[in-house]
Amino acid sequence: MFTKEVMILCLKIFFSRILDVSLGTLCTIFTVKGKNKTASLIGFVQIMIWFLAVRTAFNSSEGGLLLAIFYAGGYAVGTYVGGILANKLIKGTATVQIVSSTKDDELLDAIRNAGFGISVVNVNPSQFGGEKYMIFAEVDTKRIDELRSLIYSIDSKAFITVQETKIVYNGFIK
Repeated sequence: MFTKEVMILCLKIFFSRILDVSLGTLCTIFTVKGKNKTASLIGFVQIMIWFLAVRTAFNSSEGGLLLAIFYAGGYAVGTYVGGILANKLIKGTATVQIVSSTKDDELLDAIRNAGFGISVVNVNPSQFGGEKYMIFAEVDTKRIDELRSLIYSIDSKAFITVQETKIVYNGFIK
């Protein structure tokens, strides 16, 4: 049952699934980002790889459960690899909203000096505290952690929310 041919077949299926699922993840992300032509090309290659892998698995009279395990394992690893690729290859922006714990210009200056464009709204005192700032920033997704670390180094009680942005017109990010 564990012949050299079966192991080679299992590895072919495993690596084919990693490739096809990783491409599927990228295809989905490009579709969401509105890059339909790129998504279509990736989707074509992805399905061709998937079809060949499935055909190979179904045409094999050997391997049985072992082949299924490698098929499923390739899918799992492909999902992981696809996520990593998406984070590395796909540029994006996010809207970051920050509510400061106090009204302190040091935070605003530090954010601006770090190269982030911000819009600021004064927040009036309430039962939850004194005057504060609500800060809006449109940030390249690769710099979100940098901004969060900067904010918390000055205001550890700041409230931060992040949402992915589909399109940005004008503003600080060109």
